[in-house]
Amino acid sequence: MTRLVLGGVLGGIAMWFVGFVFWGTPLSLIALSRTDDAASAAIQQALSQHLGTLGTGAYPIPWQGSPAGTQLYGQGPTAMVFFNSHGFAIPDTSALIAGLVLAIVCALLMAFAIRLVAGGQSFSARLQLVGIAALAVTAYSDIGQPVFNHMPLGYFLYLWISDIASWVAAGAVIAWALPRPVVAKTEF
Repeated sequence: MTRLVLGGVLGGIAMWFVGFVFWGTPLSLIALSRTDDAASAAIQQALSQHLGTLGTGAYPIPWQGSPAGTQLYGQGPTAMVFFNSHGFAIPDTSALIAGLVLAIVCALLMAFAIRLVAGGQSFSARLQLVGIAALAVTAYSDIGQPVFNHMPLGYFLYLWISDIASWVAAGAVIAWALPRPVVAKTEF
């Protein structure tokens, strides 16, 4: 049990670190589209004016819940605005700490799953399990956004790659930390 918890905690740290490399460094600019300062200020003012009283939320623009909104949605342009009515520092230390805790919890859950499903298997078998599960789950959740919701493909491909790398890093640490399978010796 000690190796399981240790593997989960260290796997969570590995997951968090890989995520930080992808999203907490200038590498993240690969995934983002850019506006100039004047456009950013104008958009920020419009968001504040039109969404500020509604509060933090995810807003499809235009709202497709009415006949007029459905028509406008079909005409385009459209957007999904993840609106936060409050500002925060970049980088946000509280998000980094909360993200580390989340990564550790997720890696601990993965450690329990690996132990249940492949506890007696070799390191490579455990890592293959993690890799296949990471591909399946992240492909559906990340690549599903451009497929189902017409989100920008480049951003979600980058997210997908970062998620796979994070899960595989955590899985490698967990697969290494779990007790090794006992190989029975045969006598002749």
